[in-house]
Amino acid sequence: MLKFYNTLTRKIEEFKPIKKDEVSLYSCGPTVYNYVHIGNLRAYIFNDILRRYLKYKGFKLKQVMNITDVDDKTIRDSQKEGKSLKEFTEFYTEAFLSDLTKLNIEIPGILPRATEHIEGMVELVKKLLEKGYAYKTENGDIYYKISKFTNYGKLACLQTDDLKQNADGRLSNKDEYGKEDARDFALWKAYDKEDGEVYWETEIGKGRPGWHIECSVMSVKYLGQPFDIHTGGVDLIFPHHTNEIAQSEAAKGKKLANYWMHNEHLIVNGEKMSKSLGNFYTLQDLIKKGYDPLSIRYELMSTHYRQKMDFREDQLKNIPSTLRKFHDFLDKLDEIESKEYNKTVTELISEAKENFEKAMDNDLNISGGLASIFNFMTEINKIEIGVENATEIKEFMDKIDSVLGIMEHTNEEVPKEITELANKREEARKNKNWEEADRLRDEIKDKGYVLEDSDKGVRVKKV
Repeated sequence: MLKFYNTLTRKIEEFKPIKKDEVSLYSCGPTVYNYVHIGNLRAYIFNDILRRYLKYKGFKLKQVMNITDVDDKTIRDSQKEGKSLKEFTEFYTEAFLSDLTKLNIEIPGILPRATEHIEGMVELVKKLLEKGYAYKTENGDIYYKISKFTNYGKLACLQTDDLKQNADGRLSNKDEYGKEDARDFALWKAYDKEDGEVYWETEIGKGRPGWHIECSVMSVKYLGQPFDIHTGGVDLIFPHHTNEIAQSEAAKGKKLANYWMHNEHLIVNGEKMSKSLGNFYTLQDLIKKGYDPLSIRYELMSTHYRQKMDFREDQLKNIPSTLRKFHDFLDKLDEIESKEYNKTVTELISEAKENFEKAMDNDLNISGGLASIFNFMTEINKIEIGVENATEIKEFMDKIDSVLGIMEHTNEEVPKEITELANKREEARKNKNWEEADRLRDEIKDKGYVLEDSDKGVRVKKV
């Protein structure tokens, strides 16, 4: 039975999609004004594991991830660089998608840009005005009246009196003008000369949308209302997701999403990630330090998504040896020549599959899922197997990796220099010149490669 923790109810619940065998999933995407950092990437890896496991379970999936390409930050920084908003945000959108690809994150099928959905936002604001959930100030700003929405704050378990003014930090002093209540939030921002050429002439005035209205419009347009699952980081529970619920449910009188899933924060070396502390990393920062993207993926996914993750470089350095266990295991399967069939393999595959699914069905318990596969490889390595068994095992591991996305084994071309040293070492061994053979092996290791002796000869692998 597949179960997820639902932030809305604060319980682990059996997952029941609205349509049998189909899942509608909305994931909050990036605001594209800079490169995303590893805390952001942890959220997208969580989304990816969820997406992949739903597909593994046989569900047909429709996933939407928004791109926020208009807000104060995108306008401010595009002006600093002297670029149009579109040119500026497209650059960082492409950088974001490139990061996802490097981390083997499957890109959702629908990636709507906020600037392409202004008309829908205007229609939603009009509906909220008509229903009395919104009001317009003298300068043209339009705000959501939270006192009108009875269940405001239910996702965050907040009472209205507990709410902070400008909790998302996206309002400047000028945005506060004319608000009826300090806790009300902006649906539409009237044009200000500081916005330059970024504005839309609409029925509700000249200006641009508030941040929260964007997701309400894009999620419902592509998935309907209600849809199955809404994901994001815990920092989005309030106010962003709280405001999404208020807008969408006030407009249509029905629930926005049935399940809300949130990943916890990532800290670095025990502290909040900060440029001033020197512990702020983008994916490119880590790649420049020599870390492989799949190692980074493994590190970011190996802590349960609802647990706070402490990212440490010293732990990241150990991941390649962990991934090598998968690669070596799969490589050895290709060397099997025996024709004998060992029926124990079928039993071990069945047991591993059951344990993997039992763990992942329990709110994506990734550590339990990984443990079941490591245990499976250990048990297989203890027994003699045949070619047919090897094929069975590879098919099973491929199925598991459709969820994990970490076993891709790209055999890089070994440099000519290393190949020549390896051949010289083999020659020294044949001549029983063990001292020279050991020296050459150490020289190869110093250059970043290791030699593995097997019945099939010597394999050269990059460290």
